[in-house]
Amino acid sequence: MPKAGTGTPLSSRKGSKARTDTKVGEIPAGVSARVSAIMVAAERLGLLEEKRARITGAVNPELVRQAKLRTGITTDTDLIEFALASIALDDNFAEMFRKMMGSVSPEQKLGY
Repeated sequence: MPKAGTGTPLSSRKGSKARTDTKVGEIPAGVSARVSAIMVAAERLGLLEEKRARITGAVNPELVRQAKLRTGITTDTDLIEFALASIALDDNFAEMFRKMMGSVSPEQKLGY
């Protein structure tokens, strides 16, 4: 998994004013490994290409601040992109785990 600051795209948004310590398209130092992994997966699936959709909305500024602190992301655009990628790539593990609970017979030998 690529590490922060290694040139892995977080955003291809040109001219980002909030991020001056990295080149455009690099994950800034301090961005969590989870953010990096999700954004790399989104890029591999082509979800970060061709940016033409625009989103506007009002949110609590403390929510934005907390999300940026937790992820290490510094720009609003990158934060929105990460949030959307997280939802798009969610594998629903917890939901599937709950559905599968009790479906394996107690007599089944699992090899350990």
